[in-house]
Amino acid sequence: MNIELFIQRAEALHKQLADLYQTASVLPWIPPDLLPQAFKELYSNSKLVQMAAEELYHQNEELIQTRSLLEAERQHYHDLFEFAPDGYLVTNAEGIIQEANLTAAKLFNAPKHILVDRSIINFIRLEERESFHCELNQLFQTDKAKKLIVRLHQFNGESFDALLTISVVRNQNGKIKSLHWLLSHINENQQQSLGLVNHENYLSQNRPVYVYEKGENIPLNPLVIWYVRQGLVKLSTFCETGEEVLMGLAKTHMVFGSSMTNLPIYQATALSEVELVSINFAEIAVSQMLSHTLLPKINQQLQQKESFLVIAGRRKVEDRLYHLLQFLKQEIGEPTKEGTRLSVRFTHEDIASACCTTRVTITRLMGKLQQQGLISFDSKKHMILHKRLEDRE
Repeated sequence: MNIELFIQRAEALHKQLADLYQTASVLPWIPPDLLPQAFKELYSNSKLVQMAAEELYHQNEELIQTRSLLEAERQHYHDLFEFAPDGYLVTNAEGIIQEANLTAAKLFNAPKHILVDRSIINFIRLEERESFHCELNQLFQTDKAKKLIVRLHQFNGESFDALLTISVVRNQNGKIKSLHWLLSHINENQQQSLGLVNHENYLSQNRPVYVYEKGENIPLNPLVIWYVRQGLVKLSTFCETGEEVLMGLAKTHMVFGSSMTNLPIYQATALSEVELVSINFAEIAVSQMLSHTLLPKINQQLQQKESFLVIAGRRKVEDRLYHLLQFLKQEIGEPTKEGTRLSVRFTHEDIASACCTTRVTITRLMGKLQQQGLISFDSKKHMILHKRLEDRE
């Protein structure tokens, strides 16, 4: 019932009871002691109803004012959410979008209602989803706001680099209630200044990936640098006698290319199944972040070549072999109970070329090390370097 109508009826009832009581009180032929007690109670209670109605009216007015203030406050925060310069999403713990503002809709190039009830994972590249899940799991453990750079897909098929700031909201029992996502478009310079670039993912993004089987020669183009996404590549040259000389190893996350050497003959061979990413020099020239990312990798390759030069410069073959094994241990070693296992098999020819000696000499020296218990081989013919080898020098 309307509060004002209730008050009007309460006042009318009170007036009728007052008139009736007044009339009954003044009639000469009705003795006062005959006036019903119930009638007096009824009149008294009607006054209480009238007072309660008036109090209720004032409270209702205050509630209306409070509701108006709350509505204005709600609209204020809604506008802040809706028209924020950055995209804003609210999802459940599984990443299902529950709310999205206009900026987020513009970033995804879609109406807001289409975003709702979709998983944010659907907008992330397939190859990045596994690492993205790992980042979220870490967030669930710490509850600290996390910043990530990911490449998101729009509804029209285009993509863009986005900076995500993710926060966890929990209920009173500590259970995750929702995730709040702040997202904005970010360019290369901004990524670099924030120090949030995942350089390995960045080098693989939107570039073709080539797979080569173990033993295959990898084509070299002076206009291209190869980035090793997975696997191991042997880099070698040939001397005047036709013998192969090992010049370096390009392992996962390293780079190589014919443009990085002045040798007239340069060869790259897959020592395992490898995945390579092709990066054109023209792209490096126009991208500051790309050149900044590749510089330490090129420097890593140069330092490795220096290590091979030092090994080759030692007078005794035994010393060359020892330092080569220590180098391989550091580069491709895997700890085991017996010692350090080399993850790739090397032939005696490979080791001989790196040590600038003959295969026969290496075979003899390797047999000697094996007899001394300094090295051994597992069932797959992978060399294991024992801890005693480190004390040889």
